[in-house]
Amino acid sequence: MAGAVIMIVVLVVVMPVGILMSGAVGAALLGRLLKTDVDAAHEGSELLGVSEANPYAGPAPD
Repeated sequence: MAGAVIMIVVLVVVMPVGILMSGAVGAALLGRLLKTDVDAAHEGSELLGVSEANPYAGPAPD
């Protein structure tokens, strides 16, 4: 009986959480890899400065 309860907990709680967390880690790694590649490809572009700017700081002083 205890083995069945443990299996149910593993299948209902542990497995979905593990799958979701591994997907989140994979998405973070893929996003970081793609951002680094695009930043290197567009080095010197004014849009690169815009993407790195803090949107909450307000307009940049001239």
